[in-house]
Amino acid sequence: MTFSFRFRPSKLLPAVALGATLAGAFLAPAAHADEALIQRDDVRAYLDDISRQYGFDRAALDELFLQVSPKPNILNYFDRPSTSKPWYEFRPNFVTSGRALSGARFWRANAPLVEKISKHYQVEPEVVLAILNVETGYGKNQGSFRVLDVLSTVAFDYPRRSEYFRRELTEFLQLARAEGWDPLSFKGSYAGAMGWPQFMPSSFRNYAQDWDKDGHHDIWNNAGDALASAANYLKEYGWQQGRQAVAPVNFAGDAEPLLAEKFNLKYTVAELMDKGVQPLTEQDTRQKAVYFALETAPGETSHYLGYNNFYVITRYNKSTLYAMAVLELAQEIKTAYQNGADLKGKATAPARKGSASKPAPAKGKAAPLW
Repeated sequence: MTFSFRFRPSKLLPAVALGATLAGAFLAPAAHADEALIQRDDVRAYLDDISRQYGFDRAALDELFLQVSPKPNILNYFDRPSTSKPWYEFRPNFVTSGRALSGARFWRANAPLVEKISKHYQVEPEVVLAILNVETGYGKNQGSFRVLDVLSTVAFDYPRRSEYFRRELTEFLQLARAEGWDPLSFKGSYAGAMGWPQFMPSSFRNYAQDWDKDGHHDIWNNAGDALASAANYLKEYGWQQGRQAVAPVNFAGDAEPLLAEKFNLKYTVAELMDKGVQPLTEQDTRQKAVYFALETAPGETSHYLGYNNFYVITRYNKSTLYAMAVLELAQEIKTAYQNGADLKGKATAPARKGSASKPAPAKGKAAPLW
């Protein structure tokens, strides 16, 4: 059984340029492609396997992977030690008046869309806006790497993460087929994260939404699809609208065992109190929570309980710093919007389909590939 891509003219590429792009992509190997990749036994075994499992045309896979251009330099990012800045250094990069104003302006310019999506998915609008602000600035910084190149590089040349990235590569090929888009045209981060919400291919396939029902999940250019996709991700992980996410606490005890569990929602507040957590205000002791600590100034540590919604944000990005930044920025965006602070600056035009600064995967007419 074989499959075909169907391409439609891109709104972002003129017809002549689109034709040239497709011709370059499908009729001849890319200028910087590495033909040695397709000769490797592990690559050929992988292509044999996904051809059998998912019905991809084997010869078409060879043609596609002849055009892959490995990016060995990206492996340096993966090899860097897994260190993080303290909160007092991390926060100023993400919780800023500029980000709050840009979020409020985007919200006001797109209020009907933002509020419909918030109501539909039962997720506060400011939280969705904060995530998309932190991730890509509402599509302004989506990444410039060709997704097929980076996924293939890590999948076959970085043994420590190869299993995960081969799965993501397979998910990517399936999503490109499902959307009917040229797999060579997808752009993203050095790790293959895509679009406004920076979804990995598996997240795209599980959570991306077609808000305007045009047959595509366009998280690169369609504001509705991007907003709905991020909101749906939170909803599917159990977001509870209107619930407290974080509470400051004192702590007296052995923090290390609890910090090791900061991404696992396994203890109730009562159980955490038995382990040294001291709430500053009355809390529902039956709730499940995680304990975490942030270095709020050099040598100064503040302690917190993170409830369900905090935990949900750590499913989006496994970092307590990230989750706290999103929650604080969300509040700043909401305050700026409610106070009309955004009205004092330059107006922002509503986001429209196709208005993002990065092109969507190219669409157009092409020969059958799958």
